[in-house]
Amino acid sequence: MKKIHSVEEYIEENPHFAEELTILRNIINDTELEETVKWSMPTYCLSGKNVLGIGAFKNHFCLWFHQGVFLKDEHNLLINAQENKTKALRQMRFDSKTDINKAAVLNYVKESIENQRLGKEIKPVRKAKDVIIPTELEVAFKGNSQLDSSFKTLTPGKQREYCEYIAEAKREATKQSRLEKITPMIIQGVGLNDKYKNC
Repeated sequence: MKKIHSVEEYIEENPHFAEELTILRNIINDTELEETVKWSMPTYCLSGKNVLGIGAFKNHFCLWFHQGVFLKDEHNLLINAQENKTKALRQMRFDSKTDINKAAVLNYVKESIENQRLGKEIKPVRKAKDVIIPTELEVAFKGNSQLDSSFKTLTPGKQREYCEYIAEAKREATKQSRLEKITPMIIQGVGLNDKYKNC
């Protein structure tokens, strides 16, 4: 997919729905939402938060409401494009220009702005991965109580980085040299990649 840098460019790339996208764009731009491009699609934000976007596909065009699950949907215009996957996102889909009810679209847009102001949002749930401690590290803990206690005070993310660093090594000699390298770092309470994160 081509990287799009402006809404004008997006509309030009979708000539089969250029007029329709322009109608939706004009409705949205009559509100206080800030127009930008994210994921190569026109996106409209309030105070930096994604509220909605417009999109064109082969046979239809649409409005994406990022927190559309909270909209009243009095006209039954919204669909969940990925049932059982999408929690918050809702789509208002159109097949042609005659499907656009400008007043209804504006009402949905205004309601989504108000919902954003009220802080109504479903945040994506990130499942924490389990920390799997490799045998080499377990053996090192048994022989070094300071290393063991220091490791336990690290965040799960830092623990995981160290465990993966040891586990990814193919040869036993590499595992041992990596273990020697990280032992003082763990005792100091620093993460494996901390020096890169502060750049």
